[in-house]
Amino acid sequence: MDSNETVADNRPGWAREGVRMAIISNRMESIARKMQNTLFRTARSGVLNTAHDFSCVILTADCDLLATAESLPIHTLIGPDIMCRTVRHYHPELKAGDCFLHNSPYEGDSHPADHCLIVPVVDDAGIVRFFVLAKAHQADCGNSRPTTYMGHAKDVYEEGALIFSAAKIQSGYQDNNDLIRMCKARIRVPEQWWGDYLATLGAVRIGERELLELGKEVGWDTLEQYAEGWFDYSERKMIDAIGRLPSGRVTVHSAHDPFPGVPDGIPVKVDMQIDAQAGKIVVDLRDNIDCQPCGLNLSEGCARTAAMVGIYNGILDHTVPANAGSFRRVDVLLRENCVVGIPRHPHSCSVATTNLADRVSNPVQRAIAEIAPGYGMADTGPIMPPAMGVISGKDPRHDGAAFVNQIFLGTTGGAGTPVTDGFLSIIHVGNAGLCRQDSIEVDELHHPVFVRRRCLLADTEGAGEFRGAPSAYAEFGPIDGCTMEVLYTADGTINPAAGTRGGGPGALSQAHKRELNGSLTELPACYGVKLEPGEYVVSRSSGGGGYGSPLHRDVQRVLHDVREGWVSVERAREVYGVVLTGNGSSLTVDQSATASLRQQMAA
Repeated sequence: MDSNETVADNRPGWAREGVRMAIISNRMESIARKMQNTLFRTARSGVLNTAHDFSCVILTADCDLLATAESLPIHTLIGPDIMCRTVRHYHPELKAGDCFLHNSPYEGDSHPADHCLIVPVVDDAGIVRFFVLAKAHQADCGNSRPTTYMGHAKDVYEEGALIFSAAKIQSGYQDNNDLIRMCKARIRVPEQWWGDYLATLGAVRIGERELLELGKEVGWDTLEQYAEGWFDYSERKMIDAIGRLPSGRVTVHSAHDPFPGVPDGIPVKVDMQIDAQAGKIVVDLRDNIDCQPCGLNLSEGCARTAAMVGIYNGILDHTVPANAGSFRRVDVLLRENCVVGIPRHPHSCSVATTNLADRVSNPVQRAIAEIAPGYGMADTGPIMPPAMGVISGKDPRHDGAAFVNQIFLGTTGGAGTPVTDGFLSIIHVGNAGLCRQDSIEVDELHHPVFVRRRCLLADTEGAGEFRGAPSAYAEFGPIDGCTMEVLYTADGTINPAAGTRGGGPGALSQAHKRELNGSLTELPACYGVKLEPGEYVVSRSSGGGGYGSPLHRDVQRVLHDVREGWVSVERAREVYGVVLTGNGSSLTVDQSATASLRQQMAA
């Protein structure tokens, strides 16, 4: 056969379309990954180049979420669409070379610390074909204190962050130096911010370049048809996933701990209805209290996304693409001026991505477990203990240069599921384990910090047939010649991660200061502690909740946990009903005694 001859494709039309959809879908995901790799490898702050607290996505020209690669769910499910529509609202005439800086929690962003760069992808004819968006958590965003989490702020004015609403930071690929100077003047680590801005800018420009090349290669009409088909396919997958659940309705409660501005804490009520026949899930968050005088209020993007995170976790079908197509089968009902709804300015949303958002996601996935045995999840551990705090001060190793950065030195919290134990390094439910635990050596290299100890704590897991993750312990402080401030906003010191379907709660979070004499002083949940050399912060993170009765746990799993030092011999007997004999590596299960004990405990 001549090399120029074309072989006829005799496959049915639907098969050819399916192959093309799969190929283009993988291309889209690869573009999002190229964006992420650019940001990760070129960012300057540890919260980005170590902890990976950023996300990159592609949206259609109609602002529908199309591709996310491995982005943090709390960043990306709902919110980028609102932000892109905000850009279109304020800038109806979009041109090639435009770039917009956006971090307004009142117009789609998660919280002000997440700086987003948004670029319209404009073809040679001047038509907007897509948007690319990169969201990067800042080490410092101009808050009134050196932290991006101002949980105690009464309002946005006390919070103090610079807030940009679709501000044009580039025209014709040239920077708007007015905005650049504004950020450098307000942010405590201006050169670090500048490096992170350039990294984020590189990410969106690479996404723009790759999409323009793809459009020329396959045609814009083909890409438009692909997006429509991909959304329809994703919707059908979501319908199938919901259809495997029983129909039902349930109300589940949770609560955030007492906090500055909310001395009684914040109760959260989630009403959920699953209609399996209609392939629809409705989450109603409207019956909750108004916005509160603190930084815990959820932005609209986080409120909607937090509910969606719980749903995607709970359906246990990771083949359902998380995009605007599958979103069609979920309704999240919110109201204005609600603490887990749509905030009104000037209420602060400084901590919107984490604490209270988790108190929405967790009861949603627990609600699915209550309606549908074999689905759903227990609670992931509440977060933001001191080991996730923001450290700041002046570095004596670099002529007293200022440093500010969030650390990720020890947070576990994974929830038990119907089929697995809790993911050890989930960190919190909203990032799905995509943020990373810091390397001690890297943290000590970059900052004047000494990590005295990090380990897992025994008997802190939420017991269950599938247990939650045990708590993490971290102890750290400044090096000689340095005074360090650690600011954190911990939840879970009073209200633990709840178990489900007979599973137990995870251990509470704790925070202490180790004084010069070695004694421990208990610290409050939301606090800024100043440390002199020789003083340390002691952080204990929350354990994750368990799924199912611990008396049904496989005895070999219990034995494994005891050998690892995660569960004591005593707890194995008293909670799991497992009797062990021997010690160390010779530990074995006494099968007869275990069967008898479990029968007694069950009775």
